Amino acid sequence: MPKKVVLLGSTGSIGCSACKVAHDLPNEIEIIALAAHSSVEKLAAQARETGVKHVALYDETKAEQLRALLPPDVTIHLGLQGLIDIATLTEADCVLVAIVGITGLQPTLAAIREGKDIAIASKEILVMAGEVVTREAKKAGVSLLPVDSEHNAIFQCLDGHRGGADEVSRLILTASGGPFRNTPADELPTVTLAQALKHPTWDMGRKITIDSATLFNKGLEMIEAKWLFDIEMSKIDVVVHPQSIIHSMVEFIDGSVLAQMSHTDMCFPIQYALTWPSRIKGSLRPIDFPTLSRLEFLAPRTQDFPALDLARWAGTSGGTLPAVFNAANEIAVDAFIAGKIPFPGIWQCVEKTMQAHDVQSAQDLDAVIAADVWARNFTISAIDSTGK
Repeated sequence: MPKKVVLLGSTGSIGCSACKVAHDLPNEIEIIALAAHSSVEKLAAQARETGVKHVALYDETKAEQLRALLPPDVTIHLGLQGLIDIATLTEADCVLVAIVGITGLQPTLAAIREGKDIAIASKEILVMAGEVVTREAKKAGVSLLPVDSEHNAIFQCLDGHRGGADEVSRLILTASGGPFRNTPADELPTVTLAQALKHPTWDMGRKITIDSATLFNKGLEMIEAKWLFDIEMSKIDVVVHPQSIIHSMVEFIDGSVLAQMSHTDMCFPIQYALTWPSRIKGSLRPIDFPTLSRLEFLAPRTQDFPALDLARWAGTSGGTLPAVFNAANEIAVDAFIAGKIPFPGIWQCVEKTMQAHDVQSAQDLDAVIAADVWARNFTISAIDSTGK
């Protein structure tokens, strides 16, 4: 029987890739429900193509528009409760969470408590509430399956390794370096939005593309790795690898390093997460090694791009600080897109907000949500008051 998958965030880049993987592997994966924020026409087209009987739409104002595009036997679920409803469908085996931001947190926890495995592509969920999510997953006996290419690579390198975390020396996340890898520091204040959106390797949405340019994306991944692999921040490093062929590495205490390699196609990690623990032959092309001219590795420019240091501070301090780190970055990125702050203003805003925060325990979800709200309000006020 194919694995029955609920897809939260179906109209984004990860969601579309997941639909492609499922289409190519019909005997292994069956998508039984789809959810989107507000992309009604795209969601309806996916529903017709996959034949699902349940869809969820977060933007309730577009419900009538969606209803007009769907067959009458398709049930529409609305708002946050709608996401929770389809994430907890009895027949579901796995929920792929590809929703940007905090919206996916409660549906994820609800699915975990109903015994569903979670294929997780939303960084914010573990960054903000890693302590709560991992605790609930252990209690329910479900698997957290990473979909991000970097974490999926580490997951593959560790899969079957019997020695545990004590035999791991380092987790090494690779970063493309973004479009400004070689840009002098004195030119960063004049970076334009168009320049920041020109990623040299991956085709992604606006938010994650800018996060890649600032290295905040990699900072979020560092915190996420801490929770996914139960390892302290001091054992998580980042190396710049412009070709993006090696997606991450694990260094063991004997000096051996295992690396996972594939083309820059998100279908690879999605397929592994959804077919795990098996490996299935699909339509993805293997690497032709003679055509690879070189593989480069460089140290990140942390002095010019402080996001990694801020992430290490947040992840090491723990509590509500990672939620503040994430929320402040989201507001700062929005402000940069709107032309309210310069490019370096993104990390300057985040650092200012982190410095002002009174860190609380993150064992309770209410404390995490309160910290998220506080950080957003503080960062907005700071931007409005200074204009920087």
